[in-house]
Amino acid sequence: MADDGACPFDRAVVIFNAGRAGMGARIEALQRELAVDLPGLPVDLLPTEYAGHARALARTEAGQGAPLILSVSGDGGYNDVVNGVMDVPGSKAMCSVIPAGNANDHFRSLPARTFTDALRTGEVRHIDLLRVAFRSGSREQVQYAHSYVGFGLTPLMAIGIEKGGKGKVVELISVARTLRGLKPFELVRDDGATAKFDSLILANISRMAKYGTVSESHYPDDGRFEVVTLPHAGLMKMALMTLRAVTLGLGHQPSVTSYAFSTRNAVPCQIDGEVVHIEAGTHVRVESAMGALATI
Repeated sequence: MADDGACPFDRAVVIFNAGRAGMGARIEALQRELAVDLPGLPVDLLPTEYAGHARALARTEAGQGAPLILSVSGDGGYNDVVNGVMDVPGSKAMCSVIPAGNANDHFRSLPARTFTDALRTGEVRHIDLLRVAFRSGSREQVQYAHSYVGFGLTPLMAIGIEKGGKGKVVELISVARTLRGLKPFELVRDDGATAKFDSLILANISRMAKYGTVSESHYPDDGRFEVVTLPHAGLMKMALMTLRAVTLGLGHQPSVTSYAFSTRNAVPCQIDGEVVHIEAGTHVRVESAMGALATI
C-alpha cells in the first residue's frame, strides 16, 4: 500500500469491451482479485458500447474523486482511457491496463510486475506520455500516446493485418503484401529541410510486439522519447530492417524531448495501435509530457 498506509484511490473503475471473446470470465476473475487484495473497495464495471466510448467513460470518471481506472484491453483501448483522463486537467485519477488485446505493446514494455503486486503495494508511479498536436490551418487537434506514434510502415502494416485477418501466418502474409505496396512519404522540418522516409517511429517504449525491439531504452519516465527512422531506400532495406527488429533489435536510437515537421503529402499515422490519416500540409509536433500519467 502507499507509504502512509492509505489507499491512493477511492474506487476501482473497470472499462472493457463486453463483446470480446472470453471477456466475461476475465472480468469475473478481476473482481475476485480486487475483492481479495482490496477488500471493501467499491468496484464499478463500465462496458463500452461503441468506438471511442472508453474515452468518454474515462473522462467522466476522471472528473470525480480519485479513481483507479482499469482498462481491460489492448493498446487502442488503453489509449482511449488515457486520453479520457488527460481531457480532465488536474485529475486525481490513476490508470492501469489489464492486457486483453492483440499486441499489448505498452504492458510488455513496462518493468515486470504482477497486477496483484501492484495492488498490494499501492505505489503510484508517474510515466511519460507523448503529446501529439496536429495543426491544419487554424485547427489543432491534440492526442496523447502512451507508447508510440508511427508513420509509413507501421500504420500500413496495421491496415494490412486488419484487412487480412488475425492469426500469425495470415498476419505474416499481410505484412509481406504491405511491404510490396509501401510508398515513401516526405516531411518538411520546421527549419525548411526536407526528408523522404519509408518509416518513422517516435517511441516512448522499447518494444512494439508486432515489429520487435525498436530501441534499447527502458525508461518511460525520463522526459525523452526515441526517434527511429528509415530514410527511403527501397523494399530490400525495409525488409532487412524489419527482420533485424524482430531478431537482434534495432539498438540504441537518438532520443529527444520534441520532434516537429509538416507533411508534404497525405500519410497514415498509427497512435498506440490505432490508425488515423493525416492530410497533406498538416503540421505535426510530438512532445514528451513528462510524468503526465499516474499509474500503479
